[in-house]
Amino acid sequence: MNYTIEINNFEGPLDLLLHLIKKAELDICEISIVEITKQYLDYINLMESMNLNIASEYLTMAAELIEIKSSILLPKKKIDNEDDYEEDPKENLINRLIEYEKYKEISEVLKKYEQDRKELYTKKPTDLEIYNTVTNEISENFDLNDLMSALNKMLDRKKLDKPLNTKITNREYSITERSNQIKNILKNKKQVEFTDLFDIYSKDYIVITFLSILTMARHQELSITQDRNFGKIMIERVD
Repeated sequence: MNYTIEINNFEGPLDLLLHLIKKAELDICEISIVEITKQYLDYINLMESMNLNIASEYLTMAAELIEIKSSILLPKKKIDNEDDYEEDPKENLINRLIEYEKYKEISEVLKKYEQDRKELYTKKPTDLEIYNTVTNEISENFDLNDLMSALNKMLDRKKLDKPLNTKITNREYSITERSNQIKNILKNKKQVEFTDLFDIYSKDYIVITFLSILTMARHQELSITQDRNFGKIMIERVD
């Protein structure tokens, strides 16, 4: 049987042997040591004729093949004692080739996985905290007591500014209506002072306005901030 010998980059002598076996379409378990040794040595001689450097492991395998071939061709000694068992070098080589073939197949699968992974691109998670200008507590450095205190101070000032004679007209307000009004105010002014939203001095209006501010803050439609203690409380639109 004729073999086509090619000069390829092999990963070792077992890789070369496996290549020769597959080129000849042989079963690893039924290889002819005589034929495979001939083809292997032809390959080594071809490399030498091309002045290519031959690694020592290839030469070691050549010597091993020649030894196995010699043991097959020479008559075997009869073993009288069953304990004097000698390992079959051909069987040992076949087992090594089968094991190597398994690793080679697995490595091809892993290479494919590696190639597929290279086509995936990832990025580190983005910290979105910088966009979180409003929290469920209205502000990290702000609480409801500050808001109530500011409201009480505003009401005290309103009492002092209240005219002696006033005419009160009853009108019903809703949180939805007042929230929409506050939204319109914040459309024109991104930021307004808390007390400026209480432009009508009536109990219902003040209560509805205060509840509307809290509701909008809870829904993250506006933010409530205070730069320093006892400073102005600012209402800001959340985009």
